[in-house]
Amino acid sequence: MAATDTAMDPHVDAHHHENGADWSGGKEPFRISYGKLMMWYFLVSDAFTFAGFLIAYGALRFSSPSWPVPDFVFKTAPFGIDDVPLGFVTIMSFLLIISSVTMVRGVQEGHRENKKGALIWVLLTALGGLGFLSCQAWEWTNLIATEHMSVTRNPFGTHTEHGIYLNPDGSESKETFINGKGYLIHKFDPAHAGGESHGEGHGGEHVAYEKGDHPGYFMDAQGFVHRKFKVTEGADAGKVKTEEFGPKAFGALFFFITGFHGFHVLTGVLILLIVAINIASGLYVERRNGYEMVEKIGLYWHFVDLVWVFVFLVFYLL
Repeated sequence: MAATDTAMDPHVDAHHHENGADWSGGKEPFRISYGKLMMWYFLVSDAFTFAGFLIAYGALRFSSPSWPVPDFVFKTAPFGIDDVPLGFVTIMSFLLIISSVTMVRGVQEGHRENKKGALIWVLLTALGGLGFLSCQAWEWTNLIATEHMSVTRNPFGTHTEHGIYLNPDGSESKETFINGKGYLIHKFDPAHAGGESHGEGHGGEHVAYEKGDHPGYFMDAQGFVHRKFKVTEGADAGKVKTEEFGPKAFGALFFFITGFHGFHVLTGVLILLIVAINIASGLYVERRNGYEMVEKIGLYWHFVDLVWVFVFLVFYLL
């Protein structure tokens, strides 16, 4: 009897009638278009992918006894500018953040059905993305071609003990270092291989090097010049050691994670250009849906910007 009364209750019937229409196929169940819903699903799954990469980075970093110092690794910039820690990557980040602002304006103009305004702001967003990619290309070129970093070799390292550098003649230098100081092992220039030659040392100075194992410096089989030093504290005090390469994982993680993010930016730029072409052709005017495609690419672009905040944090700040 109770079940019959419930079924015949006009309030219950009205509730089923009102909400059942949402699932009848004529309306979107969550009052959001299929395209935007699928974009959100994609962004959530992509967020888990990036989270897995960054968690792996953290696990490998904290399991390593030493790690490159970001202020030392990322201190160069174009046009010969050096010793400006994180200066260049700050410009990269600024370009991406500004592109997020232009993307917001593009979505706003799309909602207003303003064809010209949406086109201008979408193109400016794509321009910001291209600027970021150009900066990243320079950074990669500098690290690979100048600093000789690769996915299997990391010339950037950190001292794990106190010490004092040795001069080429074996005597003690005035240059000392403490635990945690960053260093860079440079590639020997084969152009100066005859007789006395030069390899770039720490701080950019040139150091004398002759064929063979020269006192104070050592060139390995791959042509990298390592600097010798004497330990001044701890159990190994008094021992002479040679600087080793930094942890291999750093180069592999840096190129893979920043490259994966760069691939997302490149994909976003290409889609933005396609959307701009469609805007110019008047395609979205005919649909009269508030330029929904602009809003969907906007969701993707903001996600890419947000991910960069975390990539910037783990690689460049911590």
